[in-house]
Amino acid sequence: MLLTNLQLIRPVFESTQEETLRWLVHAHVMAEKSEAFRSTIEEKLWHVGCKPDHIQKRGHVLADFLHTDWEKMTIYTLNETPQGKNLSARSEVFEEEVDKVFDQFYPTGSSAPNDLIHVSCTGYLSPNGAQKIVSKRGWGEETTVTNAYHMGCYGSMPAIRMGIGFLKNREEVSKVDVVHTEICSLHSNPSMHKLDQLVSQSLFADGFIKYSLVQDTDAPHFKLLALKEEIIPDSLNAMSWNVADWGFQMFLAKEVPVLIRRYLPSYLKRLAKRLEDKPLFAVHPGGPKILTHIQELLELSDSQMAYSFQVLKEYGNMSSATLPHIWEKILADTNIPSGTQVVSLAFGPGLSISGSLMEKICGS
Repeated sequence: MLLTNLQLIRPVFESTQEETLRWLVHAHVMAEKSEAFRSTIEEKLWHVGCKPDHIQKRGHVLADFLHTDWEKMTIYTLNETPQGKNLSARSEVFEEEVDKVFDQFYPTGSSAPNDLIHVSCTGYLSPNGAQKIVSKRGWGEETTVTNAYHMGCYGSMPAIRMGIGFLKNREEVSKVDVVHTEICSLHSNPSMHKLDQLVSQSLFADGFIKYSLVQDTDAPHFKLLALKEEIIPDSLNAMSWNVADWGFQMFLAKEVPVLIRRYLPSYLKRLAKRLEDKPLFAVHPGGPKILTHIQELLELSDSQMAYSFQVLKEYGNMSSATLPHIWEKILADTNIPSGTQVVSLAFGPGLSISGSLMEKICGS
């Protein structure tokens, strides 16, 4: 099975990390309705939040983060309520933006995929953007839509596993498209000042990417060699992603890097019994500490981890869309030769660990 044709769409707005952290300070002060709270929250955020040397900028679909005129906010109307608008209002924005993304990925005249998998953990609607574009383009008789929702940052791996099953079930030549739409910027709550919430607010960003699974292609692609997903024992309380009345709330325990560090070496042996010398590692950047812990644990060189750090720096943590952004950079880099192995790793609630082994093929 081959993974190819990675295409990304950048959010309409981008802010530097310095700008976003300053905005968060203003938002927390406004939610608390206390100017005296400014020094406290600023110290906390700059202590635990992801620093500008690790994330330079983040993309977002909301103009809210560009100003502090709370009466003109789309979601973060903190002059009315300390958490901003409710989940219903946030879902409306998600629907509008995702519909635009599918229109861009599939303009008039596009060829229909046999299967279309929609991956997201930041919004769920029915009919969704994938179903709407199939109806709009008149593909209802030839394209089947499958939703892969709420799996967190490792969502690309289950989607690929589904796609492989769909390809194997078809006798004719076919194509499975996977589209990730993550709008993490919808799910901040400035009234929550705990350290784990500040860490999340300093990391997450919006991202959109599409790719195809096929059985044959002359284009540059990855050949899938192995896939494996496991749940780390005794880790259920380490990470959660739950629905609240105001939006989606993440909890991330400080023990997560320790749990991953303890479990990862044995997991890698089960994922791939034999790795070639110095494969590249596409590691989901849940944060800079995750990347650093894994690099030190596996004794990886900077070049082996370069693309994971690069995507975190350029885009932030885009949840399930992040790992495919790393793949896109690896596949597009002409300095990486055919035959290079790529080990991908991502983590999510469970605590789940999911990975793949792929081989880059430059195409003909």
